[in-house]
Amino acid sequence: MAIESPTPVSVGPADPLVPAPPRLSGRARLVLFVLCAAQFMVALDFSVLNVALPVLGEDLGLSRSGLQWAVTAFALPSGGFLLLFGRIADLFGRRRLFLAGLAVFGLSSLLATLAWDPVSFLAGRALQGLGAAVIVPTGMSLLTTTFPEGPLRDRALGINGTVLSLGFTVGMVAGGVLTDTLGWRSTMALLTGAALIVFVLAPKVLTESRPPGRPKLDVPGAVTVTGGLLALIHSLSTAAVHGFGGADVRITLVLGVVLLAAFVVVESRAAAPLVSLPMLRRRTVAFGNLGGLVSFSMMSTIVFVLTLYLQDLLGLSALGTGLVFAVQGLASAAAGVYAPRAVGRFGARLTLVLSLLGQGVFIGVLLGLGEDSGVLLATVAVSLASAFHLGAVIAYGLTVTSGVPDEEQGLATGLVTTSQQVGVTIGIPLLGVLSTTQGSMLDGVRLVVAAAAVVLVATGLVVAAGLRRAA
Repeated sequence: MAIESPTPVSVGPADPLVPAPPRLSGRARLVLFVLCAAQFMVALDFSVLNVALPVLGEDLGLSRSGLQWAVTAFALPSGGFLLLFGRIADLFGRRRLFLAGLAVFGLSSLLATLAWDPVSFLAGRALQGLGAAVIVPTGMSLLTTTFPEGPLRDRALGINGTVLSLGFTVGMVAGGVLTDTLGWRSTMALLTGAALIVFVLAPKVLTESRPPGRPKLDVPGAVTVTGGLLALIHSLSTAAVHGFGGADVRITLVLGVVLLAAFVVVESRAAAPLVSLPMLRRRTVAFGNLGGLVSFSMMSTIVFVLTLYLQDLLGLSALGTGLVFAVQGLASAAAGVYAPRAVGRFGARLTLVLSLLGQGVFIGVLLGLGEDSGVLLATVAVSLASAFHLGAVIAYGLTVTSGVPDEEQGLATGLVTTSQQVGVTIGIPLLGVLSTTQGSMLDGVRLVVAAAAVVLVATGLVVAAGLRRAA
């Protein structure tokens, strides 16, 4: 191989006539544990504060609009810098950058835990996002270069996808329990402890992975794509609170689009581009990432609006709401066991299409929610939708990264994780605006549910057509 990668995992002895099922060695399990724990920690950070925001705002003196920044301050750098750090990791060493990201994430979580005013807390959240932007692509590229393409990588990515989706759900549950018992600061302390554990274990099990030379970094590409993503995420996050009428929202939206268009032009002319346009022209990469982005954005949006529906309309406590999502988490865990089997039987592409369609159908069932009751319907429907979402997560990661050489795995996984992070970030602002156009909360929830269901089914059909041509 052109790149020095971590030691491949072993499958153990096999009968030459009967292929043995993929089996992870002891060291491989440790590697997978460390990398999955890091991804889980970042996913947890996306949701653990959701139910704690009212208490946090009262304690620190954050206004209602300021509470939005508790989320946006993390989302901006975590979504904006993913591609940049994914490529830097390819060029200068994935393990080294992974450890640096863990250090930044842990120290910034400690700052957020000890925050004494809004400025210190938001600074901690922003630095958490920066650390996450390093951890996610480097962790994924370490995973895909450690486990060779085939059943072992399928299994590893399946476990990782399950852990990633569970992290978002567990965050909702843990946030409610911790806030009710120990206060909001305990949610940030949890992340501090998790980062410390992973940081101590990682150097013992991970080996370095870097290219033989020291190629140049595509600075114009890095500036345009990072600036474009930052501007776009800022615009959509602000619009979720104030709508699209503000001048700052419109200016940053236009700026984001212009910078991303400039990025495409820059990459087409760069000698060593940050993103290989031929890679983006691969149908598996383009349509796989489209499916992942839509699945993540619609699922995170539904979880968000259901949280408001259960607490504000039905009057459930933070703990009661967390228990609803605990059932969803169990459904995701079960799907994580069976989704790799579905991939093995039907292939990653067909599994992705079927998962998107199934997710859309069960989200559509939520149109039956009422003003006085709906806890059971919400629990069952969102759990089944989440199971199909988990299938989409596993299938699209395999679709995008299969056939990509090791020296470009950081870029491919950077695209995968950018779809995840940007999807989680933009879904709520885009559809959240729809909910504010209705006269009642229930009407707003139903409109968001209908839009999410239509988008998912339509995307499933588009992905099916695109991947069929790629076959």
